[in-house]
Amino acid sequence: MQNKTYNLYPEIDYFDTNTLNTGNSHEVYYEVCGSPTGVPVVFLHGGPGSGCNPTQRRFFDPAYYRIILIDQRGCGRSKPQGSIEKNTTDDLVNDIEAIRAILGIKQWLVFGGSWGSTLALCYALAFPQRVTGLILRGIFLSRPSELSWFLGQVKTFFPESWESLCAYLPDNTRNNPLEAYEQLISSDDINVNIPAAIRWNAFEGSIMSLLPRTPASVSTSKADSEINGETELARARVQIHYIQNHCFVGHRDLLAEAKAKLAHMPTQIIQGRYDMVCPPITAWELSRAMPHAEFQIIQDAGHSAMETGITSALVAATEKFKH
Repeated sequence: MQNKTYNLYPEIDYFDTNTLNTGNSHEVYYEVCGSPTGVPVVFLHGGPGSGCNPTQRRFFDPAYYRIILIDQRGCGRSKPQGSIEKNTTDDLVNDIEAIRAILGIKQWLVFGGSWGSTLALCYALAFPQRVTGLILRGIFLSRPSELSWFLGQVKTFFPESWESLCAYLPDNTRNNPLEAYEQLISSDDINVNIPAAIRWNAFEGSIMSLLPRTPASVSTSKADSEINGETELARARVQIHYIQNHCFVGHRDLLAEAKAKLAHMPTQIIQGRYDMVCPPITAWELSRAMPHAEFQIIQDAGHSAMETGITSALVAATEKFKH
């Protein structure tokens, strides 16, 4: 059990930023902060589609770690924003490896939450010799049971959020909101695609935390004053693209692969007890496939990395890897 409460490190800026030109239209943004000569750690964001933000630099001791944050294809500051062409999990894994090589890093610690945990596992399975350890939060493996939960069964606990998601749609499309939202978000009309994207993203945001931080229903009238419509649209397009394709790992048994190939990989697994985005059963099963991993359930938390218990456990995990 974690005895000490850890807080995020103070705000820091990056000291280097660049883009990886993939050769097939994508320019993948990455930044480096912390100590230029520190122990390398790479941060893999969730979503899919969300991109990185400055707060995520603060899980790591900037005097000890050389911290690399990557905006995945189509996400955040990567270009073209929202592009789903040539955008698969294997592409992202290869981008991570290419950035490692460009930065001259021999090995690094890999930190990923939610969708980032899937990507971290896929990268470690592809390049185990490049990974010194894994810090994984809110485990997601894109199995049918997990997608069925997120795309319907979660209404058992959040009926108002589910109703808000579906109420936006015509009656005859509400039985398959994923398909309906994909059509709206794929529209070329910004009066159609951006409001739909905002509503889609608001659904996930409303079930992120144990205690609500924002209303379950977010009015699309906020788009002009408080929400960046293009960013919302990019996030939704990338996320739906990945979900429609089972995140390009639906054909794989990642639990069996982890058991066979990552049996000795130093690993920290951190999971909120009341995670409604990625329920704890997946983290539990991963901990059974990787019994050497240190597995911690945070009893008063949901999915968000910004809940006090989750934040503390994540910072504690980065501290453990310093020793």
